[in-house]
Amino acid sequence: MSKAAAPPIELASADPDIVQEMARWLSHLGAERRLSPKTLEAYGRDLRQCLDFLSNHWGERVTLARFAALEATDIRAFMAMRRADDIAGRSLMRALAGLRSFGRFLEREGKGKVGALSAIRAPKVAKSLPKPLPMASAKRLADADERAGEERETWVLARDAAVMALLYGSGLRISEALGLKRREVPRPGEGDVLVVTGKGNKTRMVPVLQNVLALVQEYVAMCPYALPPEGPIFVGARGGPLSPRIIQLAMERLRGALGLPDSATPHALRHSFATHLLSRGGDLRAIQELLGHSSLSTTQVYTGIDSERLLEVYASAHPRR
Repeated sequence: MSKAAAPPIELASADPDIVQEMARWLSHLGAERRLSPKTLEAYGRDLRQCLDFLSNHWGERVTLARFAALEATDIRAFMAMRRADDIAGRSLMRALAGLRSFGRFLEREGKGKVGALSAIRAPKVAKSLPKPLPMASAKRLADADERAGEERETWVLARDAAVMALLYGSGLRISEALGLKRREVPRPGEGDVLVVTGKGNKTRMVPVLQNVLALVQEYVAMCPYALPPEGPIFVGARGGPLSPRIIQLAMERLRGALGLPDSATPHALRHSFATHLLSRGGDLRAIQELLGHSSLSTTQVYTGIDSERLLEVYASAHPRR
């Protein structure tokens, strides 16, 4: 493990020894675990809040030795304080995961074993199931003709339709679709796979339908701006990078035109991709790979949506006597 010094962190509630280890821990998570900047920011914020709380709770600055000796009651008091601030269970779970990660880091570095952290149960999180769109509606969202009455340039309508076709056709996150370079998207008939960069800068291969590639190529042919191979394939009205907010606004307009609920967002197209694959008998682990989920449990939220279909598959395929 690298011993390079991380950027200094200012924290009045803790001694320099633990602040230094905190900086090294965050540096390790970013460089070796390749966690996203947003996750690193959240973990750092959670640990700062915990150290601030412990300092007030104990009436003294937190040192490495004192932190290693903390008790389960100290952690429960911190979690109770956060819950009193109306912090959601998912955020509390993330905070506990971050504290445990820091504790494991300290143990690996020989700075003490924080045994109390393993004694705390993770808070329960209410499952929030995604709301997929009906198959027919998902397909209509990728039809530029649905917005023909809008006072927008034809190439813009074609662009938005191509983006939504990728979200539904390949299950991409909106950031993944807008992050595609032109050279990464094959022309129709010249390929059927995209290499996508997802969360944590991790890449994965996803299949792409030829009719989706045809929509992308139609947009490219109409786009008034030069689209160099190394540049983004989707650009804004002035030729710069396309903002996710533009696609969100396009979706809002289509919701009204198609009579869809407010839950019909660009991300709902990704949920619809997974749900519709599952309903057609798709393997859950294969869907996990396509979505780029690091854990199967993340993908399993989709099983709750189509339980009837899963029961049908069970009834028809189980090797009963």
